Amino acid sequence: MSTIDFNEMLLNNTEFLKPFAVTLTRDNEAAKDLYQETLFRALANKDKYNVGTNIKAWLYTIMRNIFINNYRRNAKQATIFDSTPNEYLLNLNQVTVANDAIAGLNLKEVKQAIHNLPQIFKTPFLLYFDGYKYHEIAEMLEEPLGTIKSRIHFARKLLKSHVQRF
Repeated sequence: MSTIDFNEMLLNNTEFLKPFAVTLTRDNEAAKDLYQETLFRALANKDKYNVGTNIKAWLYTIMRNIFINNYRRNAKQATIFDSTPNEYLLNLNQVTVANDAIAGLNLKEVKQAIHNLPQIFKTPFLLYFDGYKYHEIAEMLEEPLGTIKSRIHFARKLLKSHVQRF
């Protein structure tokens, strides 16, 4: 297929892409970008198009793949746009003072709550807290894995009920 024939076929079958792009992005500007990127990729990969294949399905697939790739890329970046003035952020930590007394009281309360746990819950919880994995704790204590997970879970629940929240 010649380049001119491909370009004509492409132009004759592109109008259905605009509503599809809006459906995917739910934003007119992003839809225009997606539409443009789809046409660019279609032109760049015209040698991969098999003559006789449904051009609309081919273009739909290109657009969908571009959208999915962009979505995944944006999700990984998790970009947060900050519109606050930078002066506020520069001076933010200079005004606040950490209150070590409250932190010390909270830590003391947590340690006391851990100390008051029944031994059956305290031992696996402390091992887990020290960084051991569930299966390592199960081997050390010679208990089934499910039992260890259950005991750690109940230890957390007991700690939550005993430690006050500020």
